[in-house]
Amino acid sequence: MESMTTATPDPTALQATLVDFALAELVRANRTSFEPLWSAESWAKLLIWLALNCGCSGDEAGLRTFAAALGAHQTGRMRRLFFERELLDLDLQVMADPAEQQVLVLPIGPAGGALTLEPVATALERVGLSSRVVADRSRWQCLDALVAIPWLETAPCS
Repeated sequence: MESMTTATPDPTALQATLVDFALAELVRANRTSFEPLWSAESWAKLLIWLALNCGCSGDEAGLRTFAAALGAHQTGRMRRLFFERELLDLDLQVMADPAEQQVLVLPIGPAGGALTLEPVATALERVGLSSRVVADRSRWQCLDALVAIPWLETAPCS
């Protein structure tokens, strides 16, 4: 009988995974704490809050040091988490980064045909985006597996 051995996990890889997990949970837990929601300003406030809580100064040099320590990959992942919401009861994911031209609503459940606009409208209302996107549903783009909704006005990029 052949013995099955389990490889011992690399402590550095475990630590990196833990930090990644903790950052994701921290972003999810605090993303509604910074007003105005769904704005580049709220994203900047989260980053400043994180930097200050990590011991960085609030001046430009301290914030730059914090941003460099995070790195572009981690910052991008955190930003995606910050501007997305999953509505499990509707089987929808809303991705609403103000740096993008449109809000995207995608199904998260098993592929079951085209999205209808009523649950999409419900999702937008629930996450507080209805007043920030174009209300005229004829301007919403129904694509294969998602609905793209223009922002009410062009949001500043960042």
